[in-house]
Amino acid sequence: MSTIIAVTNQKGGVGKTTSSINIAYYLSKMGKRTLLIDFDPQGNATSGLGVDKQSLEATMADVVLNEKQLADVIIATEHKDLWLAPSTPTLANTEVELAQANHRFSRLKFAIQNCPREFDFIIIDSPPSLSLLTVNGLIAARYVLLPVQAEFYALEGLGQLLETMKLIRKNLNPTLDLVGVLPTMVDSRTSLSSQVLAEISKHFPAKVFKNTIPRNVRLAEAPSHGVPIGVYDRFSKGARAYKAVTKEVIERVG
Repeated sequence: MSTIIAVTNQKGGVGKTTSSINIAYYLSKMGKRTLLIDFDPQGNATSGLGVDKQSLEATMADVVLNEKQLADVIIATEHKDLWLAPSTPTLANTEVELAQANHRFSRLKFAIQNCPREFDFIIIDSPPSLSLLTVNGLIAARYVLLPVQAEFYALEGLGQLLETMKLIRKNLNPTLDLVGVLPTMVDSRTSLSSQVLAEISKHFPAKVFKNTIPRNVRLAEAPSHGVPIGVYDRFSKGARAYKAVTKEVIERVG
């Protein structure tokens, strides 16, 4: 059985895709067979792993519309034990087609269940919205990892996401659980970061990761080179942080 984690926050710019790519990468480095599903129509996880979107013959849009099996779109990356199910902006168009479709909330869940390939971990990079695609990710997942930027508006909108999680747990996916809240873009030199961290810990007691992700130029540069931070600069603060967070993820899911 794969451990399926949806990396989700309806707020954009919080390090969701960066977290998805780098946690998936470090899981693979730790010997875990890992699949990263790019389920965000922006397709940043796809380009962030150096994949040319123009060259793709099949993507997650085809899977969601039941035109392809998940196994048909999975591609190997340059990194051992790390595979990618890619996306392009055409995924955004599927939401309109899905709106009236049968099993529209469970397409991703069924796709994963019917995939003959075995993975230790499946990481889902969700869109920055509470859309049909995001709900598909939450129904398919066992855990939610919630990246939260250490800034003033960090907790704004999280109530709606948590309410959605509660409804999904009650009606569609009773085992869904929050694996943890990951503070990102933390600047330890500012009192604001400390205040936000304290506020996050107050709202999510025992759920905040012990390790946090710092503001780090190397982390911001890595996607433009199409590689995870562990390849771009494995000695950077960002690389060390994501490696530590990944170890914590493994501990938390048991």
